[in-house]
Amino acid sequence: MAAPGLLARHRRRTVRLSPPGVLMLLYAALILVGTILLALPFSAHTPTGWYDALFTAASAVTVTGLVVVDTGSHFTMFGQLIIMVLIQLGGLGLMTFAVLVFALLGLRLPARHQLILSEDLNHTDLGNLMKLVGVIFRLVVVFELIGVCLLAIRFIPEFGWKQGLWQALFHTVSAFNNAGFSLFSDSLSRWVGDPLVNLVVPALFIVGGMGYAVLADLGAKREWQGLTLHSKLMLSGTAGLIVWSMATFAFLEWSNPATLGGLDGAGDRLWASWFQAVTTRTAGFNTIEIGELRDSTALLFITLMVIGGGSTSTAGGIKVTTFVVLLLATVAFLRRREIVSAFERTLPLAQVLKVLALVVISLFVVVTGLFIVLATNDRNFLDLAFEVASAFGTVGLSRGATADLDPLGRAVIIATMFIGRVGPLALGFFLATRTMPRVRYASSDVYLG
Repeated sequence: MAAPGLLARHRRRTVRLSPPGVLMLLYAALILVGTILLALPFSAHTPTGWYDALFTAASAVTVTGLVVVDTGSHFTMFGQLIIMVLIQLGGLGLMTFAVLVFALLGLRLPARHQLILSEDLNHTDLGNLMKLVGVIFRLVVVFELIGVCLLAIRFIPEFGWKQGLWQALFHTVSAFNNAGFSLFSDSLSRWVGDPLVNLVVPALFIVGGMGYAVLADLGAKREWQGLTLHSKLMLSGTAGLIVWSMATFAFLEWSNPATLGGLDGAGDRLWASWFQAVTTRTAGFNTIEIGELRDSTALLFITLMVIGGGSTSTAGGIKVTTFVVLLLATVAFLRRREIVSAFERTLPLAQVLKVLALVVISLFVVVTGLFIVLATNDRNFLDLAFEVASAFGTVGLSRGATADLDPLGRAVIIATMFIGRVGPLALGFFLATRTMPRVRYASSDVYLG
């Protein structure tokens, strides 16, 4: 008969989850709490069904922004506050707030919790993990405070002090966390040509989506040569994507009377092109009607939404650095080089394999979700593909199909948002079983392509 101590240790081993598993449970628990709070009678002007409350809570926690009810008109001030808190918690990560509590109590975060935190932040260096958390809190406070002050300049004259400050606070939190929730039914379309809104809101979600590791690196080095390879790839990749997406969007939509073509003057068209170019990869706000985009532009947006923003940020998608490394690996192959390099640095093979795994899992999630939604909903293929890509990239842009989906379709969107936030690679690690090969086999070639 086994000793009680051995049984207890065996029981602890069987119920212990990996850091990605714990992370998934934490986010699921926050979604459940948010669902209960949003379903309360005083959270909305009219009763909110449990399924609508669940969808809204999941969208807020995963900082996506897809909605099935209008946020501004359906929910009361209390309900909107709940959504804003869920966005802040979901955007920065639950473990980040846990670190703050430990720090306030003067306690040290256990090593296992540090592993969970590193998974939450997608940051592998445990040595400077706690320092990164401190940087995150300072950045959040500074940038959100600046955002509220600047947006208040526009909103207070229009809505008064109380409503103006609330609008400024809500949209600042939503923008910095790349959530895309808006209290206006047309998002920010009424300010399509307003320079202040078109500069402040994009600045917030670009900074929030850049990644805290990059921001900390910029603050410490302040010169290009001293930056890490990750920062260089992220900054150059982001700049390239912004220029490419803005130019392509303007070219495709300039004469479309339902989008850019219907705006007054070249100035408004350029502002709209800038805004949509930078918001599409992760933020989810819009200043033009998304449902009226040409099919070619919708495909462009799907590509940008799948790419997403930066690691250790509030953004979703496969991440900009993943996309850049994938391009670098392709170029290295075409040039018949066995080493992938950039900015006079070599990328380890493990990093390239990680990128390949992440892309494959991501494509599997998107294609599987799209297949199920298509099989159960009679709607245009492009519209549904747009919704699934938006959910996976935690973007929130919509062509109007989300509210029309059947219960199974909405469940697929919820699951896709959840996977997009927690991370396809985390899901892959959670499902995988690690086995060490007993023998080392001889190498061989296979025919590819």
